[in-house]
Amino acid sequence: MSAEHVAEPENEPSADTPAVTLTTPWTDRVDSDDPLPEHPRPQLTRGDRWCSLNGRWEFTSLASAGDDPPTARRERIVVPFPPESALSGIGRRVELMWYRRTFDVPGDWRDGRVVLHFGAVDQIATVWVNHQLVARHEGGYTPFGVDITGVLRETGEQEVLVRAEDTGNSGTFPVGKQANHPEGILYTGASGIWQTVWLEAVPTSGVRHLDVTSDLAGFDLTAELYATHPTGLTVEYTVADTTVTAAPGERVRVDVAEPRHWSPDDPHLYDIAVRVRDGDGEVVDEVRSYGGLRTIGLAPDAHGRPRITLNGSVTFLHGPLDQGYWPDGIYTAPTDEALRFDLEQTKAYGFNTVRKHVKVEPARWYHWADRIGLLVWQDMPSLPVVLDNPPGPQAPPVATARERFETELGEMVAALRSVTSLVVWTPFNEGWGEYDTERITTALMAADPARLVVADSGVNCCHSHPDTGAGHIYDDHTYVGPGRPLATDHRATADGEYGGLGLVVDGHTWPGDPIAYEMTADHDELTRRYVEVSAELRTVVRDLGLSAAVYTQTTDVENEVNGLLTYDRRVFKVDIARAVECNRAVIADGSR
Repeated sequence: MSAEHVAEPENEPSADTPAVTLTTPWTDRVDSDDPLPEHPRPQLTRGDRWCSLNGRWEFTSLASAGDDPPTARRERIVVPFPPESALSGIGRRVELMWYRRTFDVPGDWRDGRVVLHFGAVDQIATVWVNHQLVARHEGGYTPFGVDITGVLRETGEQEVLVRAEDTGNSGTFPVGKQANHPEGILYTGASGIWQTVWLEAVPTSGVRHLDVTSDLAGFDLTAELYATHPTGLTVEYTVADTTVTAAPGERVRVDVAEPRHWSPDDPHLYDIAVRVRDGDGEVVDEVRSYGGLRTIGLAPDAHGRPRITLNGSVTFLHGPLDQGYWPDGIYTAPTDEALRFDLEQTKAYGFNTVRKHVKVEPARWYHWADRIGLLVWQDMPSLPVVLDNPPGPQAPPVATARERFETELGEMVAALRSVTSLVVWTPFNEGWGEYDTERITTALMAADPARLVVADSGVNCCHSHPDTGAGHIYDDHTYVGPGRPLATDHRATADGEYGGLGLVVDGHTWPGDPIAYEMTADHDELTRRYVEVSAELRTVVRDLGLSAAVYTQTTDVENEVNGLLTYDRRVFKVDIARAVECNRAVIADGSR
């Protein structure tokens, strides 16, 4: 049996697509003048009063922050692809860089505010507009925006300059699996701007942030406004046929008649409209959002073992480890279709869950998880760690690193807490940068009591600290596995990583020596071993009451060749029909 190939896109290649070592089916579909043009914030839209600033920017770089100015290189870069990626047009590591471009502001935007948004800039971003300092942001995984109304010129071109500093895993910021010298299970770093840059026209009393949470009966909604003193303003929320009015910043409850619950089998989402009205009842701002009705929790099964429940019913969480790397864009998917593709194939393989591994994705990734119907297990990107150290706990990170980790963890939770599909948080993985585990887990549970928390995924291995008993789920990592964790306390149990079965597909690999936890000779042997490991997983589920299992992994990543698909997304390595049968059987056994 031959490996299964992904259909090629119908579009003709773009003439100016940068060369890339390993292409994906979407590499040639990137428009370098207008890449990733979709609205970057699907849960808070405001009609067509926005514009993307993605595309070609002037780019000046130094190889490292210690270089003298004469070594600076002046080039063009395609934003938002990181300079390490081929799609950026740069294709090399950079630590200190300047981005510059000009833009025009439509005349009908002058009656309110103009906000400049950044999806993510790694690691420190300093922003000037028309030579005026407007923002400085630390942390490479969270969005930020700044009101630039007061520094705009009355007419003509406006200028934006961004300085980005990124020392990679030699610094004190969370980096996940990014490495200055990638090898093994650490991959190419991604510096600078790596998510969409965009402008938005916002009314003076417009909505700045919308918080959406839910249960099985309705939504809890809170809108924060740009207005400093929102005297006389009210906020009106409409879901289905129900409208409720409240003061700005006030949390409001909107119950839904005959509620339809969100689940992987029925990912139903409700449209949410929010209108801000002035003292005369006139609408001064209107935004659109959405959300689903669901709960996640724990309950004992017939044997008294804690089990994960979705919407009150025992539900087994089964999915792949998703690293979110691309051979052409590194940290940034080449197109929105590509971003969606990995999630669609996860669902096509019969899974109901995806674990986003030590990376935070753009908002559109979570949007597609909501729409497609996949439960999301979200990791916090880890602080830098030396994985070659002897097993066991390492020294705690320095104070600056701890402060930055906790700040960015809080910002990540705030940015993603409205995502319907997100049901599990993980602050630490295998002890990488781990410290104060119980305190941080307790704080995370308090910050978001509606979700489950894994204190340290893979607490049984590697550099993990001794198990604290904190959180909702005890998580075992065993390769090839599956592991056999026992439920001995209040926590459910999970195989947070297992599998890692490898196959080299000639012509579809990253340069370097391929690695996997177990190598197979061909497509048939890989599929046979997948079936065998899945059968053993069913035994663990039935005998021990396992609640979740995460297979390594969705795609090959650089030198790791243990994906269900090749790194270029062109070849399905494990037979889909056989995998679907196995995966659905595991979910069925674990959901009884």
